[in-house]
Amino acid sequence: MKQFFLLATVGLFSTGVYAQQVSGIVKNGNGKTIYLFDDQDNNPDDSVVIKNDQFSFKVKSGKEPAVYALILRDVNYPMLFVTGGSEPVHFTTSLATFPIASAVKGNENTQAMQQYQKAFEPLIKRAQDLNLIAKNVNPEDEPAKNSFRKKADEFSQDVIKTGTEFIKGHPASIASIWLLMNELRTRLDGEEFQRLFNSLDPAVKNGQYGQSVTAYIKSLKVSAVNIAADDFSQTDTKGQPVKLSSFRGKYVLVDFWASWCGPCRQENPNVVKAYNKYKDKNFTILGVSLDDNRDRWLRAISQDNLHWTQVSDLRGWGNEVAVQYGIQSIPSNFLVSPDGKIIARNLRGEELEAKLEEVLK
Repeated sequence: MKQFFLLATVGLFSTGVYAQQVSGIVKNGNGKTIYLFDDQDNNPDDSVVIKNDQFSFKVKSGKEPAVYALILRDVNYPMLFVTGGSEPVHFTTSLATFPIASAVKGNENTQAMQQYQKAFEPLIKRAQDLNLIAKNVNPEDEPAKNSFRKKADEFSQDVIKTGTEFIKGHPASIASIWLLMNELRTRLDGEEFQRLFNSLDPAVKNGQYGQSVTAYIKSLKVSAVNIAADDFSQTDTKGQPVKLSSFRGKYVLVDFWASWCGPCRQENPNVVKAYNKYKDKNFTILGVSLDDNRDRWLRAISQDNLHWTQVSDLRGWGNEVAVQYGIQSIPSNFLVSPDGKIIARNLRGEELEAKLEEVLK
């Protein structure tokens, strides 16, 4: 399969147990082979030769809607549809216009998927033109390279604009999830990506494709920078609740550690050194301990001279903040800017001081 998606590629799982008829008319398509693909791999589930300008497949359809693709031999782009229910799906198209259909009969998700493809048809043609331009740009021709970069940037902004408008107009459609992951994921920062996802209807967000997006967003919290740091609240050594957002306006290092963690205790002198050097320059630290014993936690704070705010729910690896941020090992940290964005992760020793010198100069 050359290309399952329109401008990008991503794999998602689907399951199905019922047969649903998917058929169509492809004018002037006699003798052409058309292939049926699911969204699990690049191997066709089935294929037929178009006869009398017509084709037909029996497609698995289960309780959850699933995205499938029809690929016409020698045509680069797929016709996407969504299974669901017993209602047959039928397309009317032609060899010249495939994968855009002049008429679609079927469920609302399939109708929306075709609208998505129509909205992106002009962008696909522009992408093809840009690819041709790129092939002919001399690597040593700076004006030509700058001209191409400008066109590419304008193209990317138009993809974002078209995709965002579509999602806003189709909050209950699987097509919006598909578009978000395949066209916008690499073009949006994490915060804007999550905002668009949150704008979708709960049924879409909680479905199998929505769950894949949720998993992706969680992965951003583990490794991404320049995304908003989710707020949290946990009690300090005096039992008072402390929110991350209460430090807004300062640079704050959120430091995950524990009294029983040897590498953490070895790193603590470096953290103390950085704190003492920059604490009067709009910088502080918020320690989050993965301890499960209060006395050991407090004793380690005293022994290591950790004179900054410390919080813990004393649930060890079950610490809610650690789970929220996907912390799999300690020591671990991330640096939050005054406006609440994560700007660096896992700074150690000299790296920590160098980053603080950079942002606090």
